[in-house]
Amino acid sequence: MTDATAAPTPRGAAVGRGIGIGLMYGLFRPRVLGAWRVPATGPVILAVNHAHNLDGPMLMGTAPRPVHFLIKKEAFAGPLDPFLRGIGQLKVDRTTVDRTAVTRALGVLENGGVLGIFPEGTRGEGDFASLRAGLAYFAVRGGAPIVPVAVLGSTERRGRLIPALPPLRSRVDVVFGEAFQAGDGSGRRTRKALDEATLRIQGALSAHLDDARRLTGRPAKT
Repeated sequence: MTDATAAPTPRGAAVGRGIGIGLMYGLFRPRVLGAWRVPATGPVILAVNHAHNLDGPMLMGTAPRPVHFLIKKEAFAGPLDPFLRGIGQLKVDRTTVDRTAVTRALGVLENGGVLGIFPEGTRGEGDFASLRAGLAYFAVRGGAPIVPVAVLGSTERRGRLIPALPPLRSRVDVVFGEAFQAGDGSGRRTRKALDEATLRIQGALSAHLDDARRLTGRPAKT
């Protein structure tokens, strides 16, 4: 049994990455572009668009480093609870300021790990149109660069055997962008500074998504 109070471990995230590699490359045909842009060492935040439940596992299996994702607490149900904890994932209550989740996420960065965040907060159009302030807080407080990631192709078609997933062996593109700093260099963590950082982040993530669509030939949703 996994201790429900234990902090996530790099070893657990590495196991999760191994599982993700096996599943994602076994079931689909990921095309990974720009993975070299993820810093090889040190803290980093992967900011991922979120249009399908497949996006998180797909990134876990294609990122060049193990990832600790902030995942809504509703996903930690039944046997998935000890499993997700065991592979180094972080449970977060989105209805309140979850101080335990915040502390553990900052701990990942302090230990030089990779924190995965869906900055839109929940699954939607996957277009970075609405960002929560949490990403800016972690980036500024943790002093970690952000690497934007676009997962494209997970929602274009439904599988025949499993309609909730893309067709088996279909191509899903994962495009990593250039790392950038969200803060203005002052180190300020005031509400105004975080609001300004959120605007900078939104601009950078939206620009990366546009570039990724052009690069892969994936059209924007209409």
